[in-house]
Amino acid sequence: MNWIFEPWPWYVSGPMIAFIMLLLIMVGKNFGMSSNLRTMCTICGAGKNTDFFKFDWKSQKWNLVVVLGAIIGGFIGSHLLTNDFAVNINPETISDLKVLGFNSAGKAYLPTELFDNSVFSNLKGITLLALGGLLVGFGARYAGGCTSGHAISGLSNLQLPSLIAVIGFFIGGLVMIHFLFPLIF
Repeated sequence: MNWIFEPWPWYVSGPMIAFIMLLLIMVGKNFGMSSNLRTMCTICGAGKNTDFFKFDWKSQKWNLVVVLGAIIGGFIGSHLLTNDFAVNINPETISDLKVLGFNSAGKAYLPTELFDNSVFSNLKGITLLALGGLLVGFGARYAGGCTSGHAISGLSNLQLPSLIAVIGFFIGGLVMIHFLFPLIF
């Protein structure tokens, strides 16, 4: 029964993702999480002020179910199918993060230095969260989708713009972690 608490291997989870993508392609749907924010804003009435939010949100109800499933699946995975709340990180990475002040590295699922409620009590934490959210939101809108939409759905459809976006996401991640992250922390 110990196998339940282990991460699923790529040869199980990969084909499952591929099967879901095949089903979505067959019914003419595109997967992506950032489009759900647009749908939720439209439901809340944002279309009264901005043309971007004027669309038939009911056609996207299926994608809202995906979000609900991701939330429920994440809860089940983290609370019922795991016996360890720490992420298995390379010891060298843990030492590098500790040098940057992340003492919870290797002990917690998320670094408490960034995701604890105390982050709201200092200006640096609030500024980083707000700036990060702004950049992620702008990037997803400018790229026409988020990492999951482009990397999973767009590449499955062999779309060149998605390939370019995914390459950009990886370059941006490398620049962030190797150059900007050490400057911030």
